[in-house]
Amino acid sequence: MSTATPPVPGSSLSAARRSRELTGTVGGPVVDVLVVGLGATGAGAALDAAARGLTVAAVDAHDLAFGTSRFSSKLIHGGLRYLASGQFDVAHESAVERGVLMERTAPHLVRAQPFVLPLTPLVSRGQSALARAGFRAGDALRLAARTARATLPAPRRLSAVETRHLAPALRTQGLRGGLLSWDGRLTDDARLVTAIARTAAAHGARILTRVRALRLTASGAVIRDELTGEEGEIRARAVINASGVWAGGLVDGIRIRPSRGTHLVLRADRLGPLPAGLHVPVPGETNRFLLVLPQGDGRVYVGLTDEPVDGDIPDVPEVPETDIGFLLDVLGSVLDVPVQRDDVVGAFAGLRPLLDTSPAQQSGAAPRTADISRRHAVLTSPEGVITVVGGKLTTYRRMAEDAVDAAVATRRLTAGPSSTAALPLVGAASPDVLGSLRAPRRLVQRYGTEAPAVQALAAQDPRLDDRVLPGHPVTAAELLWAVRHEGALDEADLLDRRTRIGLVPDDRAAALDVVREVLGEALAQRS
Repeated sequence: MSTATPPVPGSSLSAARRSRELTGTVGGPVVDVLVVGLGATGAGAALDAAARGLTVAAVDAHDLAFGTSRFSSKLIHGGLRYLASGQFDVAHESAVERGVLMERTAPHLVRAQPFVLPLTPLVSRGQSALARAGFRAGDALRLAARTARATLPAPRRLSAVETRHLAPALRTQGLRGGLLSWDGRLTDDARLVTAIARTAAAHGARILTRVRALRLTASGAVIRDELTGEEGEIRARAVINASGVWAGGLVDGIRIRPSRGTHLVLRADRLGPLPAGLHVPVPGETNRFLLVLPQGDGRVYVGLTDEPVDGDIPDVPEVPETDIGFLLDVLGSVLDVPVQRDDVVGAFAGLRPLLDTSPAQQSGAAPRTADISRRHAVLTSPEGVITVVGGKLTTYRRMAEDAVDAAVATRRLTAGPSSTAALPLVGAASPDVLGSLRAPRRLVQRYGTEAPAVQALAAQDPRLDDRVLPGHPVTAAELLWAVRHEGALDEADLLDRRTRIGLVPDDRAAALDVVREVLGEALAQRS
């Protein structure tokens, strides 16, 4: 019988470690790099810099993955959409980074996801031929990126019977088959950020949540501890602003055009068995699809929109009824029994931090956010602050590498090249090793090689084997692990990011008492 593997040395994040490292950082010795923002890109920058041997502090006003990085489609895209729009460099970069995640750095969190594009009467034969050509081009991208066929199978045409087998909820009338394609799919985007941050911590980075940067300069930042209200200064040789849609509030001259991507949350039984996800063409669009994404936890996500957002940027975006209605209408175009508004048990929206490179509009409408390039940019302010914006979740590692390269060059730091393309994240291992672990498959897909250690907590205390919520797979052991090793400080961290229970308001309310009990006991044991 295999024994539980302890956490990677130095990777555990906790309230005690935060307090200790914050005390030693504020007003302390100068660090090489200060990173502001702990979404995927900021955590990635902290890891990249720390892996080069630089001293690193990384702060966020809230929690790990508090912003855009927890509200994605949970997909690691190969860049097909960008290929169709002529952005060949972005498409290739996306395909390369997808392969890095699936085969080297996070194979426990990213796996192949099949998708079916149903050929309904709304999809003309010309559109079908165009889609097939696109999927073949996407497979060519996989080959160019040197991602193995075993990692991502080939696309192919499906019969009507095969299509219905993979998506029984589809309307049969006029269905002439489907197109099967494959892409990368994350177990959970917030878990990816947690793994990146913990890997950075294992390399010596100080990961400081609930620390707000009030003012940035090229030599550091004035910060406020959001738990105590105390202010202080962190001094640094280089500062990287990776605060996403909030980047313009910290550095002058950064113009962001946020785009809202909304997803609906449905109970899985509403659509029946879904061995594959769905691509549903958006009427009137040649290269936009609604995505139906089964989650394996009794839920299905349906998304997504691409709507410009004006005005102040909220901490957590609200979902307008217009977005919900749009998604339900498109989904209903292919279903035998349309989904009703009452079937929507939750919804979430993320804001893409798109860089606005268009000239000021003197007249007429600005371009749609759907048409703005997903290229990322690394910008250096006149004062010397490095800002990284744009891009997307799939390419977070490359964005982080470019930002640290710029910081090293601009501030003349002594550091080697990036090593993160070959650096496994906490929990990563080969498929053979992951498949041999003595732990439930669901835990392995969330914790990788640490899954047996999570499972072992329940062996020590049978109460921890209980589910937090009837009908949802998360156990109390996972909550305890999140407090001890993943930096969770309160119930929102547990409900909304370490687990995703909070995406459904009714589930959130039902689980709150259990979460508070586990959190209270865990913090009491550590005090």
